[in-house]
Amino acid sequence: MANKKTDDVFSVAAFDPAKVTESLRDFAEKGAAQTKDAYAKMKAAAEDATKTVEATLENAQSGTVELGLTAIEAMRTNAENSLSHMEAMLGVKSVSELFELQTAFVRKQAEVAVEQARIMQEVTRKVAEKVAAPARSAAEKTFKTFKAA
Repeated sequence: MANKKTDDVFSVAAFDPAKVTESLRDFAEKGAAQTKDAYAKMKAAAEDATKTVEATLENAQSGTVELGLTAIEAMRTNAENSLSHMEAMLGVKSVSELFELQTAFVRKQAEVAVEQARIMQEVTRKVAEKVAAPARSAAEKTFKTFKAA
């Protein structure tokens, strides 16, 4: 004699292929939508990263030029000061005048060196801020996105 519960479990009538097909279709559609969404987010992130790198490189290049020009100006000033000092040395008439001229030159060059170092430090700070700005902006945007999510 057949058991009623056993008949129901092994019964072919309990299996509905239409429901399974519908469930698989829903699963596939959701998976495709999630994949499209993930791809769109990855594409946007890659484009943002590319823009950030381009801006960083552009700022680094212009900053390098600015630092180079500042260094050239310092070298020009030092060369002019040295040439002027040599010209003045040619007109020296006594040892005391030589020491006085040399002392004044060394003092002036020390002052110029301190000022040039200050200028280079300031230019370097500005360039560093300018180079870091795109990355800082991208990081802030990313943090805002994570906070909103």
